[in-house]
Amino acid sequence: MRFFSFLVHLFFVLVSYSTYAEPAHTEARPKIGLVLSGGGAKGAAHIGVLKILEKNNIPIDYVVGTSIGAYVGGLYALGYNADEIEKIMMNTPWDDGYSDFIPRKLLSFENKELRDRYNISLRLGFSDGELKSPSGLLLGQSAASLLKLSTDVVAKFDSFNHLAIPYRAVASDLATAKMVVINKGSITKAMRASAAVPGVVEPVNIDGKLLVDGGITNNMPIDVAKAMGAEIIIAVDIGSPLLSKKNINNTLDVFDQLSTILTNNTTQAQKKHLSTRDILIRPDIDDLSTTDFSVMEQALELGKQAALLVEQELKKLSINEQDFSRYEKKKQQKSLSWSNTFSQPIIAIDYQNNSNVSTAVIKEKFALTAGDVVTKEQLQAAIARVYAINKFEHVDAEFVDLLEGRKLIVTTEAKSWGPNYLHFGFSLESDFSHGSIVDLDFAYIQNDITPHSGMWINEAKLGWESMLASELYQPLEESQHYFVRARAQYAQDKWESTKDRSELMNEYFLAKAGIGFNYINDGALELGFIGEKGEIAFKNDQGTSLDYDSIGGYLLFDFDNLNSINFPTEGNKFSIKMFWRNDHYEEFEGIDPEDTSIEVNLDWRGAFHFRNHAFLGIASFATIDNETDFSVHLTELGGFLNLSGYQKDALIGSHKAFVAVVYQYDLGREFFGKTSLPLYLGTSLEAGNVWGLNETVKVDDIIKSGSLYLGTDTSFGPAVFGVGFASGGRSTMFLSLGKSF
Repeated sequence: MRFFSFLVHLFFVLVSYSTYAEPAHTEARPKIGLVLSGGGAKGAAHIGVLKILEKNNIPIDYVVGTSIGAYVGGLYALGYNADEIEKIMMNTPWDDGYSDFIPRKLLSFENKELRDRYNISLRLGFSDGELKSPSGLLLGQSAASLLKLSTDVVAKFDSFNHLAIPYRAVASDLATAKMVVINKGSITKAMRASAAVPGVVEPVNIDGKLLVDGGITNNMPIDVAKAMGAEIIIAVDIGSPLLSKKNINNTLDVFDQLSTILTNNTTQAQKKHLSTRDILIRPDIDDLSTTDFSVMEQALELGKQAALLVEQELKKLSINEQDFSRYEKKKQQKSLSWSNTFSQPIIAIDYQNNSNVSTAVIKEKFALTAGDVVTKEQLQAAIARVYAINKFEHVDAEFVDLLEGRKLIVTTEAKSWGPNYLHFGFSLESDFSHGSIVDLDFAYIQNDITPHSGMWINEAKLGWESMLASELYQPLEESQHYFVRARAQYAQDKWESTKDRSELMNEYFLAKAGIGFNYINDGALELGFIGEKGEIAFKNDQGTSLDYDSIGGYLLFDFDNLNSINFPTEGNKFSIKMFWRNDHYEEFEGIDPEDTSIEVNLDWRGAFHFRNHAFLGIASFATIDNETDFSVHLTELGGFLNLSGYQKDALIGSHKAFVAVVYQYDLGREFFGKTSLPLYLGTSLEAGNVWGLNETVKVDDIIKSGSLYLGTDTSFGPAVFGVGFASGGRSTMFLSLGKSF
């Protein structure tokens, strides 16, 4: 009986085991490798193919990709399914990757002032007797940020075999022109290297190699997948066709054709590795752009259609629902081994600072500390704050998962074209009746001339007004909150002639020295001494002129978090400037030779927006309190959004009051999509006037004005065309290019 009971017990154990154990397979399935080629925005076609593979329960054992194929393949290898990849790709602002210029609102107050003054977007340096520039039009910082948002706060991998699906990204060594297979490290960096178009995006340095787009050496890396162990290949070719002879019309077309020839040659060579068991999918995407990401939905659908054409062949690789469920579960379990660490606090932050910027400054801007649980949004914001110091070519932060916890490594790379930079500015203003005013601005800035990142700034202005200046700016401690500044300047300020006034010019030398405090990133306080010596003169037949000199002190308080100086939609810019002066004038009838004055200037500009509607407020006040009825220190009104019905600087005086309300509607993004160039239709209501020293400021003297204009923001500043009008029947047309505020 005991033996019988033992047999019964053994029977139920075997039945139970057969219920829960994996079924034995009489025939092992072949290993399948997925190969995704490069093709820019057309890469969404890969998602369409993935959807059909998942629909047919086709397991993927290896993923290899080039360029956009490395991106889609990398996400799939991390464990995302086709629907999740579609959501990520369609909600990523890819066009942001076409610019690495720092948003104005993130810049420090000092750098905001610098960008507004030198509005031409060029990256040029000068040192060691030669001009320097980056090795790509784009630095890749914005693209790296977008990739980090896609992949979340995933850590570096000792091997990409540890992903949910073993993965390889293909890049090209710029120095040797050889293929490089990236099999470990940062997956986002691997993706970026595989897609770095030479000359357009800077090469990515991995293990001492300068890596660029893998399409140059292997755009459809079938051989790499086979070397990993793939027995059957599913390859997706989204390469571009060659341009026809009639479509090769300029230099860009020639470069585009050469690039296509290179990538197509590598693709043709790889097709020779395909066997009769392998499956090649070629979506009908020849007419789609590689750079216009608005085609992604269309490309995705074309990818699905192409996969459906070979669906019968694909079905031969299908496995049953139960086995596919196990396959998916195994992938999820692998993904959990690193995604579970996302909720763990960081145990340490290691700063690898390859620049002359103080590590203390970088730490303060990064603003994450040990013990923090970091999300991808927080990491992106922290990297952006450090990059906004505006002295780095690249800023990166990568997690390393250790036994004791997560470690964060922050890497900063100095600008390769630094540390001394050239800056350029340009402005043109015309009212079509009094001629045009053109100004060109230049600056040569030498950085890191002292241990605490001192700067020597040399500036020049040519055109309607002239200026030569040299300034030393010296932070006083490592954190760079406190600073001293000394400046020497020669300038010619002009006020254009009007029907009531001849052209007026103030030619002077200025010297000042002050001490300041950067109380926050967006604001500064400065106190100092100032001295001037000059001549103010009317350029008429009499040549009336007056020599003067003055000495005194100044107090400046500034705050600025506007997102744009040209067409702001959010933020405020506020400044208070106060001067105490002891003025000395040459002997001149009716003017006391000595005078003491206090001058106060207040300026504010603030904006907010709702969808494509923006509202801007402007206010400006100035006054001088002195002991005589004369002062060479003048304020002005006239010009676009500064009493728009008058020509530039038509009104000058000692006291000023001005307010304006501006409404702007973004036509460009309303009708042509959110990624298009902004095109603003604006209107303003303005009121203000200026008064002389001996005049009483009266409300009845207020001039009412307004404007209607069309404008856009370009890489060289705003471009505005419009008409202004004012009480009394005045009106003017205006055109402004470059700086206008």
